[in-house]
Amino acid sequence: MQSLLRLLQDGQFHSGEELGAAVGVSRAAIWKRLQALEAELDLQIHKVRGRGYRLEKPLSLLAIDALTASSSVPVTLIQQVDSTNAEALRRLASGAIPPYLVIAEQQTAGRGRRGRSWASPFGENLYYSLVLRITGGMRQLEGLSLVVGLALLEALRGAGITEGGLKWPNDLLIDGRKIAGILLELAGDPADVCHVVIGIGVNINMRMAPASQVIDQPWTSLRQVLGEQVDRNQFVAGLNRQLEHYLQLHQQHGFASLRAQWEASHLWQGRMVTLATGAQATRGRVLGVDDAGALRLDVAGQERLFSGGELSLRLHDDS
Repeated sequence: MQSLLRLLQDGQFHSGEELGAAVGVSRAAIWKRLQALEAELDLQIHKVRGRGYRLEKPLSLLAIDALTASSSVPVTLIQQVDSTNAEALRRLASGAIPPYLVIAEQQTAGRGRRGRSWASPFGENLYYSLVLRITGGMRQLEGLSLVVGLALLEALRGAGITEGGLKWPNDLLIDGRKIAGILLELAGDPADVCHVVIGIGVNINMRMAPASQVIDQPWTSLRQVLGEQVDRNQFVAGLNRQLEHYLQLHQQHGFASLRAQWEASHLWQGRMVTLATGAQATRGRVLGVDDAGALRLDVAGQERLFSGGELSLRLHDDS
């Protein structure tokens, strides 16, 4: 299946004879294999008599050799998985030793914060989970998702994005539209020795939402912003470099050393917002974050701090 996809990823027509010779089956068997690919990966393949077969749109497939070459930790590339975070946690429970990285071409049950689903079409975006061992206690976790956001923002800039920024605590937006998100999950005792899964999702080459999934917020992708297909292997290489750099700074100096840089890239700095925690809502003006990454709000003239994974932040005039 992978060899067929590699041939077809250019989006051009390929004859049944060419495809059959490449994968060692008869021309008659090719269409059955392509139909299986369509069903399994939710792809559209066009068949035109006299011209052959082609994907509805070209893909930039990930290559394990390229991923391994750009990573300082072991990499596993999976064609299809429920979610890379779930797979990373399963491997941890089975005895895998961090650090390691799990990347998938497609997620069937991708998830974001607060139980939201994450649209995960095959071969278009990035589904990435890095597992680390944390031995420094709670200090090594303070502001970690914000530091990952900084690394991700630099990776987007390295790919050609000149606009956009961060939204507390772990979204990246361009013109009010989400392009990437972060989901951190812990295993073990955060006060002692624990493991953290850094889950990252980036909309790279997605041009429309998958027919089988509903995206409940405005979104964009690198392809939509740049107007051209992006090499996902190159993007991962850039992300790996930035993560290694920023995680090292965080480990050595803590989030406080990066706080000013994060605030400079925070899109809602100084804005009036509504912070929802369950059924409660708090309105205030964003002052920034503290040295642990908690949100600082001016609420009726009094500074208050907020942190936690179940908070939802929206602009005050955002419906």
